[in-house]
Amino acid sequence: MLSRREFWQLSLAATLAGNFPAGIARAAARQQLDQERLLSFEAVGNVTLLHFTDLHAQLLPIYFREPSVNIGVGENSGLPPHITGAAFLKKFGLETDSAAAHALSSEDFTALARAYGRVGGVDRIATLVKAIRAERPSQTLLFDGGDTWQGSYTALQTRGADMVETMNLLAPDAMTGHWEFTYGTDRVKELSEAMDFPFLCGNIRDTEWDEPVFDAIKYFERGGVRIGVIGQAFPYTPIANPRYMMPEWAFGIREDDMRRHVAEVRAGGADLVILLSHNGFDVDRKLASRVEGIDVILTGHTHDALPVAVKQGKTLLIASGSHGKFLSRLDLDVQGGEVRDFKFKLMPVFSDAITPDPEMSAMIEKVRAPYAAATSRVLGHSESLLYRRGNFNGTFDDLICQALLQERDAEIALSPGFRWGASILPGQPITVDDVYSVTAITYPNVYRSKFTGAFIKEILEDVADNLFNPDPYYQQGGDMVRVGGMGYRIDVGAKIGSRISEMTLLKDGQPIDPAREYVVAGWASVNEGTQGPPIYDLVTKYIETEKSINIPPNEAVRITGT
Repeated sequence: MLSRREFWQLSLAATLAGNFPAGIARAAARQQLDQERLLSFEAVGNVTLLHFTDLHAQLLPIYFREPSVNIGVGENSGLPPHITGAAFLKKFGLETDSAAAHALSSEDFTALARAYGRVGGVDRIATLVKAIRAERPSQTLLFDGGDTWQGSYTALQTRGADMVETMNLLAPDAMTGHWEFTYGTDRVKELSEAMDFPFLCGNIRDTEWDEPVFDAIKYFERGGVRIGVIGQAFPYTPIANPRYMMPEWAFGIREDDMRRHVAEVRAGGADLVILLSHNGFDVDRKLASRVEGIDVILTGHTHDALPVAVKQGKTLLIASGSHGKFLSRLDLDVQGGEVRDFKFKLMPVFSDAITPDPEMSAMIEKVRAPYAAATSRVLGHSESLLYRRGNFNGTFDDLICQALLQERDAEIALSPGFRWGASILPGQPITVDDVYSVTAITYPNVYRSKFTGAFIKEILEDVADNLFNPDPYYQQGGDMVRVGGMGYRIDVGAKIGSRISEMTLLKDGQPIDPAREYVVAGWASVNEGTQGPPIYDLVTKYIETEKSINIPPNEAVRITGT
């Protein structure tokens, strides 16, 4: 376990240690957050790795609230990243009103967001990347962990082309994928061929010939070190997303293939082995415990942001958050084919503190300009904080459920537990851009069907097991399906089929009858041919009608067994 002194040495807190009252003026906060402080780092060794992941097509600065609930189960119970809020601050020795606390926790989010401003922006990331590359020109590698092409109005309209063009300018050395595949196999091939860097997905094979679809490995030379990078796409893509979009590709964790890849890389003379992964943190922690020879796992998918490198045996796991909110820097001293020393820093991309890179700003303006009138249209205003992250609910998800109930005249709403999407502060306008940041997918149709109470329970039980199965290899890394119009109790520690109870219809307070049919509205069905209006149109219409949005605390889900 790291001492407090070691933590300060290794984490962003060393450069963001200033504490301020929650009601601080932004100008005072920004005096403590300048570009030089964010970049401050005493270099170590001969290799520098930079990593971002789960950008979700967010080119511009946004607000993004970290989760207040992130429950770990089994051997991962109580371990980072399954610590949130005040407990997270206590574990890592962060003061409650510090910039680091704002970046890494949900505590006092609204006040601190107003103090410290927005986060992210690819032109700000470009500034940081260029500065580090200039400092270590022959020692630096930059990696994109995937979920880059999906999550915005412009990405949906261009089918990912805006993100490929932008990333070509940022020039990562490699990337892997997940939501990228929801554009369909033909489009993925087209876009990956337009990339100026490799798309590494060593766990995807053709179902007919059992042949690799993409390259698995790329070699680099940095600082006199031969580096082998293995790419791993999200293993459950055809389950979590529509199978019909990638019918001829097989995914999976493929542990044995990973061992072969590591052996191949070592046999190829690599002194350093890196796994660029979209498995999710707990899956990667288990993988590191079972596959020897991986020095560093740059993990993604579960959107975790950790200010320390987590060691699993001899493997370092790096979790770099999401939405462009962080850029990780890991310096390694590699000698004789092994890592002798390292130093890590998770850099929050505080947008107001970083000078935008002019070249990247111009690129972002170029790709967004054709859609500016549509994306900037104001639909209404929010009186309450709208956010998505949390194992069981988020206020933006509650808003989506309200729209489903009203616009589809339904008794119960089901909304997927997606983790992507920007936050909106109380008093802010809600624009088309904001709606698409939480709804922009290629299978958006809203269904209206009749489900029995028994089937609704089956849905909740199935998703709960995907989230809370004690074996990480059976987890798919999302959050619990959101519900509207009903409540329930969940025992997280129970076995599959026994977690969900006390299901209640909120409009009359009556228990949900297993035999009765209920009118249910939902979206993001993985079934081909789903009929109904796109979710983004439905939510847009609802906000325009309501004008003012105020989402009360959600107390419909009662949690036990944690």
